[in-house]
Amino acid sequence: MTAGPLDLIPLWLIMPLTMIVSLLALEAGYKSGIWRHLRAADEKETPVAAMVAAVLGLLAFMLAFTFSMAASRFDARRQAVLEEANAIGTACLRSRLLAEPQRSRITELLRRYTEFRAQKLNPENLDRVLEESEILHEQMWQQAVASAEIDPHSIMTGLCLQSLNETIDLHAKRVFVGLHSRIPLTIWVALLALVMLGMFSLGYQSGISATRRSLGMPIFTLAFSAVLYLIVDLDRAHEGLMQVSQETMIRLRDSMLTTTP
Repeated sequence: MTAGPLDLIPLWLIMPLTMIVSLLALEAGYKSGIWRHLRAADEKETPVAAMVAAVLGLLAFMLAFTFSMAASRFDARRQAVLEEANAIGTACLRSRLLAEPQRSRITELLRRYTEFRAQKLNPENLDRVLEESEILHEQMWQQAVASAEIDPHSIMTGLCLQSLNETIDLHAKRVFVGLHSRIPLTIWVALLALVMLGMFSLGYQSGISATRRSLGMPIFTLAFSAVLYLIVDLDRAHEGLMQVSQETMIRLRDSMLTTTP
């Protein structure tokens, strides 16, 4: 899996850590505003409020943009599972058109391959599943090549080779969208900087207007922290609450187990 600096932080720690940083930025802004108010009482609140609104608006835009990126990658992972299941099912059907012994061998290999692909992936079993999948790719392709050598002009063998090739290609696509298609670190840095700047400016506005700390500030930080947690959860493919369902692959596996070659 492509890991970044943010991946070093456990997912369960993202939300409380974001809240702590946001509250610290709010408090720093509030004390800065109080300090400024005592030394420059003639500073008007209206221009500060306009700047705070602009910063928070930019932060909201950045959150929406990042959330859209994470959601589109989640949809891509879900679509990749469906496409791969369809390709494996087609390859299994076309393998029945081959002559023995390649027909039984490829069918059995496809069943084993579907078993691996239907597993719920996590950081512990990810490398093993990928390694076994690539081994099965080579074994299936060797059986298809053996069938083609027996009858090079067979249309059925050509169709089977086409389906197996598509299955292998979709495996590569699923690995890419699941492991390597991540939100860039630059966007994370910009987003976190905007969060801190927005919270600091909000606290500064409260301080310069000489108001007391509002009980709504923790609620405000909680809302932003929840959205950030969802974005991080969507970006991490194999952990967290937002996981792509393997139901399509599981149904294919069950149907293959109940079908005789």
